[in-house]
Amino acid sequence: MPERRTVALVTLGCARNEVDSEELAGRLAADGWELVEDASDADVAVVNTCGFVEAAKKDSVDALLEANDLKDHGRTQAVVAVGCMAERYGKDLAEALPEADGVLGFDDYADISDRLQTILNGGIHASHTPRDRRKLLPISPAERQAAPDVALPGHAQDTAPEDLPEGLAPASGPRAPLRRRLDSSPVASVKLASGCDRRCSFCAIPSFRGSFISRRPSDVLGETRWLAEQGVKEVMLVSENNTSYGKDLGDIRLLETLLPELAAVDGIERVRVSYLQPAEMRPGLIDVLTSTEKVVPYFDLSFQHSAPGVLRAMRRFGDTERFLELLDTIRAKAPTAGVRSNFIVGFPGETEEDFKELERFLTAARLDAIGVFGYSDEEGTEAVGYENKLDADTIAERLAHLSRLAEELTAQRAEERIGDTVRVLVESVDEEDGAVGRAEHQAPETDGQVIFTRSAGLAPGRIVEAKVVGTEGVDLVVELLDGAEEAGR
Repeated sequence: MPERRTVALVTLGCARNEVDSEELAGRLAADGWELVEDASDADVAVVNTCGFVEAAKKDSVDALLEANDLKDHGRTQAVVAVGCMAERYGKDLAEALPEADGVLGFDDYADISDRLQTILNGGIHASHTPRDRRKLLPISPAERQAAPDVALPGHAQDTAPEDLPEGLAPASGPRAPLRRRLDSSPVASVKLASGCDRRCSFCAIPSFRGSFISRRPSDVLGETRWLAEQGVKEVMLVSENNTSYGKDLGDIRLLETLLPELAAVDGIERVRVSYLQPAEMRPGLIDVLTSTEKVVPYFDLSFQHSAPGVLRAMRRFGDTERFLELLDTIRAKAPTAGVRSNFIVGFPGETEEDFKELERFLTAARLDAIGVFGYSDEEGTEAVGYENKLDADTIAERLAHLSRLAEELTAQRAEERIGDTVRVLVESVDEEDGAVGRAEHQAPETDGQVIFTRSAGLAPGRIVEAKVVGTEGVDLVVELLDGAEEAGR
């Protein structure tokens, strides 16, 4: 009998990383590794890191150090870093963090089992030298689909082995990516694409995630069908920029075609689209997002700021009035649509007037969820070389002020929903917390939740109708409507 090998995956960062972890889990399970939930029960702890901003990188380092501590008093024999931070820094991370027994980049994912076995046996796998992954694909998006194989986590690129263990993708076709679910949540993310062609002056993501390349609709549909067979009720489409989906496949409006097909997958009750670029929003896409059954009217719009001078310095487009017009267009079609966004304060050259303009926008926008970040230099980005940098105290002050305002505004927006009827996906039910779920305007993890006043008859995965009777910050408190227990799916 083969020796028992156990592995735990610790995931940090965004939903895209969660998908990557489930791909790694699929590859490892297919090669005989036993997946365990607790890193202390694993021979190898794999930490899927985030390399977006300083706070996220610090969390990733802390997670690696915490996993390393297990080697002194647990089963764990090796700790391995994967993900964006590992890809972005490679051998530099390995030298700076000797506690990690291995630092693996995206090119290692196809051979993840062999890499981990080598490390577990005491061998050394040389960490990669970081490179600009945008240069691995043709400049022209139309030429990328036919390009030589480039490691793209979450994309179908190799032939799946036969006789897979139960619970593994591929969902359809020999080139679908392997995937193993790491939890039993009724919600799962599905990758639409990888990489980004935008050149925002503050963002390093394109350099280590590469240029934009879409997954084929058949792959997305096949994976969604497989997830539905696993009990998933809601799929969230993720990428660095969903509004660009299809441009390298010859159809920039491909998302408008794909969404109704995904909504028609048997067992799927909700389709949610994340990360939309305001400058790329088109009337047809707004129509599909606001009028297609089972596609929730949810808009994760990356505004980042609203003062035109700051936006141009960011190499972005728009201004307060254009953004408000976009929101008016959306709400004219779907008055209760959910809208969330992120904002950067303290960007180089941001004046008091710019900051007040951002305040004016937020006050008028009635957003359901707001993320606020203080600017920090990210190596390799254009903004590092900008003049007129704000001092740390000014950035911290503006961050605290806008964070307080965002908390007040989103709580007010939640209160506007009191009296509304909402469709809620039940996500958990237990004796301590009761029943908790999310309404259509709430994305997983980021946008608050729904708290039921009573949980009798509810179970995870059911969708029920309820009336909003109160709020707790951005969270809604709801009562089931009469008959909702019987009518819920």
